[in-house]
Amino acid sequence: MAAATAGFLLGLSLIMAIGAQNAFVLRQGLRREHVLAVTLACALSDAVLIAAGVAGAGAIAEAAPRVLPALRWGGVAFLALYGARAFLSALRGGGALRAAGQGGAGLARTLLTCLALTWLNPHVWLDTVVLIGALSAAWPGSEWAFGAGAAAASFVFFPALGHGARLLQPLFARPAAWRVLDAGVGAVMWAIAARLALGG
Repeated sequence: MAAATAGFLLGLSLIMAIGAQNAFVLRQGLRREHVLAVTLACALSDAVLIAAGVAGAGAIAEAAPRVLPALRWGGVAFLALYGARAFLSALRGGGALRAAGQGGAGLARTLLTCLALTWLNPHVWLDTVVLIGALSAAWPGSEWAFGAGAAAASFVFFPALGHGARLLQPLFARPAAWRVLDAGVGAVMWAIAARLALGG
């Protein structure tokens, strides 16, 4: 239980930082579009990566040094493009909350974007596979309990973020609020892309 609690607290502290994945989940929650599918995709992806880390994939990543640079530059390109799209949306304006299922992106496209924001982000790999995987070794005999606790944090946080976003819906009924959100998302994406490009 102590290992699971430690894993949960670590996972929660890592996942709460504002990033590409969280910004996307928040946006989907505000639009009430495919929220369950998106939050499950994020949480399940984290669980798979954490399991890989606990199973020793962190050592494999260190043994194959070309893996992380490839992920890094793929992430830089994707985040730069996604950020540009968010800035373009902010400039065009006209956004407002729509009823679920009215004119939004399809499920397949939404999930592909969500998975790209997750699996092409080297920080996700570093946090889950490398960091959580390495720290699980500090709990000999309870590594999987530690990993399960860290994965549980994702299953708590993402649904809370996605479904809790509806509390902000009165604010985002105004197009101006969407322009601010889109500009903020673009800034986050480009900041992460710049940090990755500079090796941060």
